[in-house]
Amino acid sequence: MKISVVLITFNSEKTLAKVLETVVWADEIVIVDSGSGDKTLKIAERFNAKVIYRKFDNYGVQKNFATLQASNDWILSLDDDEELSPALQQEIQSISLGETTYQAYKIPRSLIFLGKLLRFSGEYKRLTLRLFNRNFGNWNTEHVHESVEIQGKVGVLKNHILHDSYRDLTDYFNKFNKYTSLGAKTLAERGKKASVATIVTRFPITFLKIYLLKGSCLDGYAGFMWALLAAMNPVIKYAKLKEAKNL
Repeated sequence: MKISVVLITFNSEKTLAKVLETVVWADEIVIVDSGSGDKTLKIAERFNAKVIYRKFDNYGVQKNFATLQASNDWILSLDDDEELSPALQQEIQSISLGETTYQAYKIPRSLIFLGKLLRFSGEYKRLTLRLFNRNFGNWNTEHVHESVEIQGKVGVLKNHILHDSYRDLTDYFNKFNKYTSLGAKTLAERGKKASVATIVTRFPITFLKIYLLKGSCLDGYAGFMWALLAAMNPVIKYAKLKEAKNL
């Protein structure tokens, strides 16, 4: 069974080449781009990727569309900042996809933040479903924090994806603003409400959970900053929801 690697991109020149270098063994690379103005498309061309343009509406819909553009049923879906470790590359290639009893596989994913691999913080080898047979499912249509929904048996791989998502704090906050706005939109569509009490208590509860209970304190400075910023996420998301309700 052949495998297609599928990504969505937008101005991804900083990370895309490193990602594609880890999947050159795949039978096909499919990229759905939403109008990059940098060198993203030139990089894609260098790796002989099949590139399709589609205007971005939300992450789930975009990834769902991208999956359908592949020539093969087995899909390895990656973000434009996710690299496969050498061990994971070997592990995936060793799977006999034509004979497996699984319809999908969850893959551990580890976060690199401020140049450090976080081994605690709840972000080390966190399972995410990325390898699947599209005949049994696809991405849902959530605005953000989208996921693959599969009807079938799901296996678990051993080796991990390296998620090097944020170049620096400026890059973090650019994404932070976008993701919290999309998150607030999702909450609004679900009829959620944002009380002052919810907004005020979210930060300390989330920070203590990540920094102490999940051991982010053991990741040093990068761990502290991750706990701090991750705790801000739900606060701002609900604050934006409250703001939208009051307009």
